[in-house]
Amino acid sequence: MTVLREYAAGVLQPTLDGGGGASGRYDEVVGPDGALRPSWKGLAEVAVGLRPEDLRRLDDDIRRALSDDGVTYARAGRAGERGARPAEWRLDPMPLILDAAQWTRLEVGLAQRAELLNAVLADLYGEQRLLAEGVLPPAVVLGHPGFVRPVARASARDPRPLVLAATDLGRDHRGEWRVLGDRAQAPSGLGYAMENRRVLSRVLPELYREAGLHRMEPFFSALRSALLQSAQGELPDPRVVVLTPGSRSETAYDQAFIASALGFPLVQGSDLVVRDGWVQMRVFGRLERVDVILRRVDAGWSDPLELRGDSQLGVAGLAEAVRRGRVRVVNGLGAGVLENPGLLPYMPAMCEALLGEPLRLEAVPTWWCGDPDGLGHVLDHLDDLTVLALDAPASRPSDLPRGALVEQLVAAPHRFVGQERLALSQAPTWVAPGRVAARPLTLRTFTLRYGSAYRPLVGGLVTVVEPSGDDGGRSVSSKDLWVLKSEPGAPDQGLVDVLPMTHNRASTGTVPRILADMFWFGRYAERAEDLLRLVLAAHSLAEDFRDRPRSTGAAGLEVMMGAVTRLAGPGLDDLDAEFRSVLLDGARAGSVAHALEGLRRAGSGVRDQLSLDVWRALGTIDRAAEVLQRSTHSHQVAESAGRMLTGILALQGITASMIRDPGWHMLGAGRSVERALQVVHLLTPTTTRRRGMDVDREVLNAVLLTAESSVTHRRRYRGSVRPGGVLELLLTDPDNPRSLAFALDRTLEHLARLPASTGSSRPERLAGDLRDELAGTDIATLVAIGGEARPNLAAFLEQCTGQLLRLTDAVAELHLTTGPAPRPLAALDLVDSFEVATA
Repeated sequence: MTVLREYAAGVLQPTLDGGGGASGRYDEVVGPDGALRPSWKGLAEVAVGLRPEDLRRLDDDIRRALSDDGVTYARAGRAGERGARPAEWRLDPMPLILDAAQWTRLEVGLAQRAELLNAVLADLYGEQRLLAEGVLPPAVVLGHPGFVRPVARASARDPRPLVLAATDLGRDHRGEWRVLGDRAQAPSGLGYAMENRRVLSRVLPELYREAGLHRMEPFFSALRSALLQSAQGELPDPRVVVLTPGSRSETAYDQAFIASALGFPLVQGSDLVVRDGWVQMRVFGRLERVDVILRRVDAGWSDPLELRGDSQLGVAGLAEAVRRGRVRVVNGLGAGVLENPGLLPYMPAMCEALLGEPLRLEAVPTWWCGDPDGLGHVLDHLDDLTVLALDAPASRPSDLPRGALVEQLVAAPHRFVGQERLALSQAPTWVAPGRVAARPLTLRTFTLRYGSAYRPLVGGLVTVVEPSGDDGGRSVSSKDLWVLKSEPGAPDQGLVDVLPMTHNRASTGTVPRILADMFWFGRYAERAEDLLRLVLAAHSLAEDFRDRPRSTGAAGLEVMMGAVTRLAGPGLDDLDAEFRSVLLDGARAGSVAHALEGLRRAGSGVRDQLSLDVWRALGTIDRAAEVLQRSTHSHQVAESAGRMLTGILALQGITASMIRDPGWHMLGAGRSVERALQVVHLLTPTTTRRRGMDVDREVLNAVLLTAESSVTHRRRYRGSVRPGGVLELLLTDPDNPRSLAFALDRTLEHLARLPASTGSSRPERLAGDLRDELAGTDIATLVAIGGEARPNLAAFLEQCTGQLLRLTDAVAELHLTTGPAPRPLAALDLVDSFEVATA
């Protein structure tokens, strides 16, 4: 039996008048008569034929595609937890499908609602007619944290403060869409919606082609144009940036996706500064004016000078720049007041007052407890309502014991609203291998002011509501929204053409923070690669000689495990357990997993600068690690390590295709200096002592294998493995990409191309001195024997290590440091505070 037929047979569908049906929910796929709804009938031939095994395959393909694209999401409150890694984004294989007639009615309501929200926002921060005429109780507005008093002044009135709005919707049991809430502060989800569409179009190509739905790309082009239009004045080439809280934000992927898709820089508060009332972006050697900020930082955190003094996410002076009209913030700093659930009961009256027309899209019934009648209704129906606090949106008053909740409502009724619990519509959702179940869902829509009108995105982001209301913080399940065209030739998104606002070439200056992430991206990638090669070489010896403890191979294995310990720290006695720990234990400093976590963290900070192929390579590594975690076989260590190495090597090819800007050169510098360090770390425990000819031969062969130089050495020395030849190849050969000399040459080349380099800067001097000393080094002197040791070699390698560490510190000091770390104003002592106030 196919999935949809089984689902239809098991659904007790409520009638459209609210009767019947045990679930009391509207079903998005199956009608009251058990037939598919009109939006699905055109796809019946493909959709109805899907069997459980097909959905199982699709689910696996979707998970792999999302992992390859590096799509993550962390619940609010968990993203910033130390050591917490964002969960993978989850996408259900079955989309939510609406036909053109259904969407047209909803689209009109969404456009009107965005226009109304814009008018409300302009009024509350301007004339305040709604408050003066009693349409809206002042306590509803003034008691909400989203109302930002520093920007509330009639002289700063902006007639179009709302550029992008999001509205959360749910269907009631009659199939009518109801507003659950508005999102105007920093609407998230647009990037996730686009990613969902990309993935489903790849894994369900037949259904996607058959559907004839609206493509989403033109909406992004319109968004780019609208942001450029938002700049104050007639600027030929306005600078637009996307302001993010950073890579630890729960929606960091979404923010980076938007920045990359629009072609605007993704910046953090530390990348911006206010000078003479203008917002400037820090670029090496200069400041560049910023005209428009697409804000993904909540207003309260956007300016530590006038808003939250403990914020390290914002830009000091931003509120003043906004008041002066010298920068446009999208959406405005005060837009968060529109997310106030206390506004919902008054939306119909505000629509009549500001637009002169009835409200088309009704909200879920909501009562403000500051109104005596509203309080009475909430107290009488407390068991059937959800209580929300206006001044603490993240709190959950409904979770309090009934007595405590009533006490709070009576003591401060103006702080609360009661909201009816909507019996959300349901749709088939893949919940387990071989099983589809009905799950409630909500829809987030997006509306953009493009030109003189508001245009809703023809599409959206569907969230599946888990039965418990919580997924344990592991992941979020979503669906794509497919809106079918009324006719095949209809333009996508109703946009015939979207013209760019400028043809000028934008500045591509790189902020120091990006250089820091690129530097560490290169270092961690090289660190992971070299340790993987070392593990593979040591594991090969272990497989051959672990059962022959007195053999030369076993002695060589002991030496190579000493090299592993030098890089990854003391480990476990059991060899298999030790190899697994080095590969998989992220809590072990120096392990492959630890390096990969650092690589991801650095990459997340510059996600908008990197190709999607980077995340596909990391997905390959993750899957190899998962296989090793599940397998207990010894041979799987080498198999998984090899596949992980393949993923790391893919990064080299990907980054080789990047534009040669300062970020690329910093990545190259990080990789080269780390390779130099790794060569020295490899040679120190393996070549500075004599252990007998046979043991040394085993060790040196393993060293050459680790340094990917076996073939070259064999061709050059015809199989004769001696310390002098190995050291010549790995230390002084300028043509061997794995040698210290080659790494230093590349380091100097990359450093010379960085903005702060002068030819005589400290990093360049340190690298040049080490290269010159290496060029004058005599290999025969290094390999000279002193008892069982090679003291000259040991001293030389120790000197190289110290010089390379000084080099990395010098690079950080010159190229990666932008000044002292920001400190909350509240942390300053009295003298510091006085100096700040009088500066």
